[in-house]
Amino acid sequence: MTTSTDLLTSRKNLHETKFVETQLAALKPGQILLKVDTFAFTANNVTYGAFGDAMMYWNFFPAPEGYGRIPVWGFADVVESQAEGIKPGERFWGYYPISTHLVVEPARVTPHGFSDGAAHRQKMAPIYNSYVRVAADPHYTKTRESERALLRPLFTTSFLIDDFLADSDFFGAREVVLSSASSKTSLGLAFLLHKHRKGQVAVVGLTSKSNAAFVEKTGYYDRVVAYDAIAQSPHDKPAVFVDMAGSGEVRAAVHKHWGDGLKYSCAVGATHWDHMGGPAADLPGPKPQLFFAPDQVKKRLTDWGPQGFEDRIAKATNEFIASVDGWMKIVKGKGKADIERVYKAMVDGKAKPEEGHMLSL
Repeated sequence: MTTSTDLLTSRKNLHETKFVETQLAALKPGQILLKVDTFAFTANNVTYGAFGDAMMYWNFFPAPEGYGRIPVWGFADVVESQAEGIKPGERFWGYYPISTHLVVEPARVTPHGFSDGAAHRQKMAPIYNSYVRVAADPHYTKTRESERALLRPLFTTSFLIDDFLADSDFFGAREVVLSSASSKTSLGLAFLLHKHRKGQVAVVGLTSKSNAAFVEKTGYYDRVVAYDAIAQSPHDKPAVFVDMAGSGEVRAAVHKHWGDGLKYSCAVGATHWDHMGGPAADLPGPKPQLFFAPDQVKKRLTDWGPQGFEDRIAKATNEFIASVDGWMKIVKGKGKADIERVYKAMVDGKAKPEEGHMLSL
């Protein structure tokens, strides 16, 4: 019998966590046991917890009453298999809990990978249930595992927002204003806008004073504005607001400053998860619209087909990864103490933006 170590988070208070030991039952026919090797932990994972109930992120990995298991993206190896087409020793990229082990039920097994067919995961978006065989992934390289884990999930969202905005002709805007400009999702979007939309739209990054120098250093933004200087920044061009922060205060400042010049307000993340709030109905300009990435995935899978979609994402991701060596530092950690330290810094908003944390339990 295998014992798994799991990090549990209070669903009512993200600051409250504990490690528990769970005895896993013997595998049933059709199941496999995965040993989680390494995973990325970013502000995006805190967002999973902040929206755990509203977006069903707690549903992926069941936990005791009152607690949840925050999902992460990373790599795991098959320890034991009772599923046809899956062999021990194979390595898979996918969605995992912060745990040492995970039991899944492979369905729709192909040379490329499989989907977890567990009943409790079927109501969620399919993209979160897919596991990719690294041996069959033409875009995988061992030396870039960390960058892939840190950036691929976030950059996929960046790619989809860029695609959505361009497909909508930026709603007639000439500027794209990004909050939480130092977050990796914002950096990915700014990279795409700067590389492919230059001359069409300018890219404005909103960030804290302490992170302004870092954001400017990346070279992805045309203008960087501190949060407390929003009211003094130029606003003579129609703009789209992409809100990665989720801060009610920042959202209100942007809407009041741009007013009718704001053509679209796109709510994406909650890096400022503890400052969310503020009634959208009282805001000047357009009502914020939640961006749900799986909807855009569904559209492009229809338009481009699965392989066409994957090829476009992979090409853009590799271009972005090639650009981050100048500013991103990979920081590796192992064990409960390192995980607790990184988790606390991320929840408290004190993590350094230039660091990319790769962890293992």
